Amino acid sequence: MQKLFPNKLSLIVLVSACSVILISMGLRQTFGLFFEAFEKGLGVTRTEFGLAIGIQMLFWGIFAPIFGILADKFGGNKAVFVGFLIFALGIFMLYSGPNTGIYFQISLGVLVGIALGATAIGVPVSETGKHFPNETRTIATGIVTAAASIGYFLSPLLTKYSLVHFDWENTLKYFMIFIAFGLVVSLFLFPAKTVINSSKADRDQTFLSALKEAFSHKGYVLLVLGFFVCGFQITLVGTHIPGYMQDRGMEGWSATIILALIGFFNIFGTLGMGYLGTKYKKKNLLSILYSLRAVSICIFIFSPPSMINSIIFGITFGLLWLSTVPPTNGIVAQIFGTKYLSTLFGIVFLCHQFGAFAGAFLGGYFFDNYGSYDYAWYMAIALSIFATFVHYPINENRIQRVDNTI
Repeated sequence: MQKLFPNKLSLIVLVSACSVILISMGLRQTFGLFFEAFEKGLGVTRTEFGLAIGIQMLFWGIFAPIFGILADKFGGNKAVFVGFLIFALGIFMLYSGPNTGIYFQISLGVLVGIALGATAIGVPVSETGKHFPNETRTIATGIVTAAASIGYFLSPLLTKYSLVHFDWENTLKYFMIFIAFGLVVSLFLFPAKTVINSSKADRDQTFLSALKEAFSHKGYVLLVLGFFVCGFQITLVGTHIPGYMQDRGMEGWSATIILALIGFFNIFGTLGMGYLGTKYKKKNLLSILYSLRAVSICIFIFSPPSMINSIIFGITFGLLWLSTVPPTNGIVAQIFGTKYLSTLFGIVFLCHQFGAFAGAFLGGYFFDNYGSYDYAWYMAIALSIFATFVHYPINENRIQRVDNTI
């Protein structure tokens, strides 16, 4: 059996990436819980809140490949460190002001979005993948993605407690402590010393030729389109589930329980998908995953509202939440190699964030204009069906350039 850790450096990078993503994704998961406080304290409407989260998703996506380029050139540790500095600025503006009108969009939307481009998913996962061979890469990236799940599980519970017993300004101040810790652990996200599973042509490839090669590959384009669906669905749920549960007459804690369960069970989903990615074709796993998302959403929205229904949705959707990441990142690395993995996966993630913008904005738009989230849920189901079929034609085989490894 292939040894999981090729060397000590790979272990250090894995732990650093897990810590980085736990903090960034954990904090990101809580923003939906702030809506009521922002509505009362800052006069923010659901459309404005959805727009801010949508802008955040969009800037996250735009800056994911930019920070990916910086990570490929200068190292992931430097890129993530800068990201956490910007994260701190955004949170500081949000609680200290100015934080209304356009400034609300700048702080929660633009600055936090830019920061997530460096600290969440793309760079930490891809930089980890560079330290592991094809045989164990999806397991390693699955472990990193599972760390986000721990943040997803703990952060909503702690944030809800803080919002109830303190206030939203102090809760955001507590966020700064975690961001400071992120600045420290990001320094250990060291770049790989060699390009694993590489040919000479792989190591000599230029940046522009890598981009041209990727966009001329049918499988890469289909993967980009499929990841749009993932972004739409998880942001619709993460942003609007508190408002949706309130609209259905459920207590505020029901949304918190859903988000916490999503975080907890995503640990098992991402680890399981990371393991399955070493045994089965990753494109087939993705197709199955998206079809199961459609089933989970249908059961949730067409069943009478209850705590049991909420728990079932939290568990099932949690198992499917970030389980898309290990096989998606793994397909990119398997086809194109790892030299420009942070950049190429960053571009895939950009389309994910286009979907995230749509999910965040349209959820609020449909509610404010039609009094219901139903149309947003129907779109999520239709997109699941699209994603189920779009992954099947992907050819996972390595391109000829990386066939002869040394």
